[in-house]
Amino acid sequence: MEMISNILLVFLVTPFFLLSMISCEDDEVKRTLIQFLTQLKGQQNNSSSLVWKPDTDPCKDHWNGVYCDAQMSIKKLDFYRFNLSGTLDVSLLCNLQPLAESLTFLSLDDNNISGEITSEIKNCKQLTRLHLSGNQLAGNLPTSLAMLNNLKRLDISNNKFSGPLPNLGRISGLNMFLAQNNELSGNIPTFYFSNFDRFNVSFNNFSGPIPDLQGYFFADSFLGNPRLCGYPLQKNCTSQPLSTVSKTSEEESKGASKEQVLMYSGYAALGFIIIFFVVWKLCVKKKSGKKVQTELNDDIEKPSYVSSESKAEELSKSGFSVTSESGMVSQQSLIVLSRPVVNELKLEELLRAPAEMIGRGKNGSLYKVMLTNGIQVVVKRIKDWSISSVEFKQRMQLLNQAKHPHVLSPLAFYCSKQEKLLVYEYQQNGSLFKLLHGTSKTFDWSSRLGLASTIAEALAFMHQELGQHGIIHGNMKSSNILLNINMEPCISEYGTMPKDEQQSSTFATPNDANACKEDVYGFGVILLELLTGKLVKSNGIDLTEWVQSVVREEWTGEVFDRSLLKEYASEERMVNMLQVAIRCVNSSFEARPTMNQVALMINTIKDEEEKSLIYQV
Repeated sequence: MEMISNILLVFLVTPFFLLSMISCEDDEVKRTLIQFLTQLKGQQNNSSSLVWKPDTDPCKDHWNGVYCDAQMSIKKLDFYRFNLSGTLDVSLLCNLQPLAESLTFLSLDDNNISGEITSEIKNCKQLTRLHLSGNQLAGNLPTSLAMLNNLKRLDISNNKFSGPLPNLGRISGLNMFLAQNNELSGNIPTFYFSNFDRFNVSFNNFSGPIPDLQGYFFADSFLGNPRLCGYPLQKNCTSQPLSTVSKTSEEESKGASKEQVLMYSGYAALGFIIIFFVVWKLCVKKKSGKKVQTELNDDIEKPSYVSSESKAEELSKSGFSVTSESGMVSQQSLIVLSRPVVNELKLEELLRAPAEMIGRGKNGSLYKVMLTNGIQVVVKRIKDWSISSVEFKQRMQLLNQAKHPHVLSPLAFYCSKQEKLLVYEYQQNGSLFKLLHGTSKTFDWSSRLGLASTIAEALAFMHQELGQHGIIHGNMKSSNILLNINMEPCISEYGTMPKDEQQSSTFATPNDANACKEDVYGFGVILLELLTGKLVKSNGIDLTEWVQSVVREEWTGEVFDRSLLKEYASEERMVNMLQVAIRCVNSSFEARPTMNQVALMINTIKDEEEKSLIYQV
């Protein structure tokens, strides 16, 4: 009888004991998470939006940046641009088993966080994405980083990491590695480059030969490493080290051996070949310079491109100059902004470099130019813009000050009475227009939504910074949304749209309250392209008119891109996005929302989408 009583007691007590253990575990996770977030927040950050209260639950009460699955396990910590300025301590997360076993996504991009990645990172074995870009993180990368076998995407760019790279090639599933703008050194390990869609180690201190890329990546992924050599860089690696032979003083006095004679003969032959090659290159360069200059000048009024001396004389006559306060320097008539990529660029070099016209529009022509250092840039030429040199200079200064990571700022510019030149970084992945209408690549709903959110935030920022000065984009369209090396959208040609003086009242002026609504309309059309997958103009049919007519007939489902419907994208959220787009393209300026309002609406839709994806895990 006593045994039966004990058994019954065990059955009664065990559930309470298990519940107590679960409760303690949850409390420990919460305490650890609060400690981790408090350290990230830092003492100087008092933002009320970053309050994680101990008396609430991170999953049930939806803490900012914390995402959980249906079992209330923390899957994702996303603190992108949370204005954090504390210290990173991954040991807090990765040494606690419940967190280490559930966490798959950690993003701290674009904050001001210091500290380093410690060896405990290896315990977060479920991590598939680790994004730490744009902080003040330093120190060596731990070798244990290579033990994250589930890692797919690693971004440590724009920090202060130093020392050698761990052997990340061991992670067979890694398909993105971004480490540009650090202080990393040593050799680049071998990777499975065929698996990668993004790879960049530029502007570090790497040395030695570049591994075999199998044709998957180009020079821009490796620039800014002076001691790096091999394809695709123009710097060749030394194939054979000089061999040294020890000899006694008696042997050396007898004169050169047969091997030495052959060796020095080889050096002489090699020297002759090098001299011949240099002379040949100079001749070719001279001819190609004339050819390229002719290509550019064929489309440009003389005497604008006669010679660098005449351009300098022309600018000096116009009285064009810059002050040190602008952060710019003048180099042979070309005004170079403070960017390391083109700090040494001169107008003469720009005009003589190989050029290819890649576009012509109503407000100018575009040329792709290969500089002598192997860097590709785009030159936009604007002709007959009725703006004074002083106004143009002021505009460039304002654009240089209002920097946003998703708006392409000019690297340099040239100004004369007849024409203007603007130099930009070349974006090798093309435009949103080509991605939507010119390729067979899949472009899923989440990617389209994320892209729309990024563009909206960038455009809202520019309106806030420059709208008061009457500077808008003026030509918002999908072909002016370029995709950078990370396939992130960047608004190009901001503030470079010349306005006809007779139509100046229609466009941006400092006192025009509706100035920025021109861009809102253009952005609305881009949203319609993203939603429908259709061209803005096709067979005489205008996209905005067609969408509005279909919606009026209550056939809204017919609007959406079939590829989105096939992937079972949320029709509710697509309808919400469609409503935003229709508000943007309203014929009344006053009825259109501001870009700040548009960005807020799209981010709300994006948050709902992300939460639904987390809960589906």
